[in-house]
Amino acid sequence: MKTTPARRADRMGARQIYEALRDQIMSLVYGTDGLLPSSRALADEMGVARSTVTVAYEQLAAEGFIETRHGARPRVARAVVQRGRTRVASRPSARRAHLSAFGERLRQDPPRWTEPPRGLVANFRYGELSPSDFPVLAWKKAMAAAVARKPERLAYDNPSGSLRLRTALQGYLWRSRSVRCEVDQIVVVNGSQQGLDICARLLLDAGDRFLMEDPGYQMARHTFAATGAEAVPIPVDADGLETARIGDIEARLAYVTPSHQYPLGAVMPIGRRHQLLAWARKADAYVIEDDYDSEYRYDTKPIPPLHALEGSDNVIYLGTISKTLSPTLRIGYLVVPAGLRSLFAAAKQIMDRHTPLFEQDALAAMLESGTYDRHVRRVRRRNAERQQALLDALRRRFGDRVRIEGTAAGLHVVAWFDHLPHKREDALIRTAHAKGVGIYPVSALFDERSASRGRSRRAVGLVMGYSALEVAQIERGCRLLAQAVDQLD
Repeated sequence: MKTTPARRADRMGARQIYEALRDQIMSLVYGTDGLLPSSRALADEMGVARSTVTVAYEQLAAEGFIETRHGARPRVARAVVQRGRTRVASRPSARRAHLSAFGERLRQDPPRWTEPPRGLVANFRYGELSPSDFPVLAWKKAMAAAVARKPERLAYDNPSGSLRLRTALQGYLWRSRSVRCEVDQIVVVNGSQQGLDICARLLLDAGDRFLMEDPGYQMARHTFAATGAEAVPIPVDADGLETARIGDIEARLAYVTPSHQYPLGAVMPIGRRHQLLAWARKADAYVIEDDYDSEYRYDTKPIPPLHALEGSDNVIYLGTISKTLSPTLRIGYLVVPAGLRSLFAAAKQIMDRHTPLFEQDALAAMLESGTYDRHVRRVRRRNAERQQALLDALRRRFGDRVRIEGTAAGLHVVAWFDHLPHKREDALIRTAHAKGVGIYPVSALFDERSASRGRSRRAVGLVMGYSALEVAQIERGCRLLAQAVDQLD
């Protein structure tokens, strides 16, 4: 039988589709049991006849790459995935890329990210929130209204954020944190991390210095150091940053968490706050005030933030909803000095134009209606109960073998096991993990070059988050942690 030109073209097209899909499958584009597009959908996407795709799928099935079933989409065969993993692992490494100075610094000192372990009885990881706390109905209602509202136009918006949200934030910051500002001083960002990145790009050059709490938030240190600036670690005590140690240090900015020092939990007293502001004025430096979890206070009265004090013209206030609603939403905000507002807006525009507008509109609606405030009060009560459950469980299981810091506010505490030398830290983490408990050492948050690091080398200290756990999980997790500690004693 003579093959027509059209039939030859179909076969050639099928071969190309087959080879492309085979390479994607072997490169793990589709995971175990990964679904491929239906033959109709792939044909429409590629502009070919459905029969052409069918021929390609039949060849893949015949060679064992995929499994097909009538009425269902093709599925990657399980046995193929393991072969693909072996193939990817055995590939020769690519040549060393020529990177910018920023890229080289990041390659030498990358931030740590580990996939959260699964299947744990209790994971005391800080920064995660309980799904049961999320206001699903309120958020769905606000998002639905935002999407249903007929937009005047579909276009890019103000890089500083929607006027509606910035106006709502202005009122919220005044009533909740005594922060007075103009609407155009507020810049909405994709989470506090982007806020830090903008500050780093605008305020630091290679060779500059910046002050960091020690121990402190390592993602801030990484962000600033990636510019080529040098960290100057300043020790932290029971009152937060030891401002007396700053003296005449020359630096371009200082990063602080004065309302609830991360990770040790100190609340900086008013005297030290004024000392820090005086240093900043003298050094002509900026202070970045990260107020990351100020909504959670349990046994202390709120102290006005640095931004609310006299002489705070060079304070940049950083806030987020990651600890109240969800870190998945990626919404934060900066309150910047009036002289910098246009510059920060320009930097935000260059980075990503603006933060997604539907989410901004939904958050604004919740702030305007009081729904957000009511949600915060409810979650504050729940987290106070979780914290108390954790404190009770730790004291019941360990007695005087545990020393706890940072209970006045926030979503974590630091538990020190002074009887366990630091050299047992890794063993404790492994043993606890084997029992189904996720724990995280405070030692990782100290600057490796600083004298303060010696404190973390004397005993095992754990940063214990509780906001993602229920009371029963907390109690069971502490019981299993006690078993792990007892194995090392």
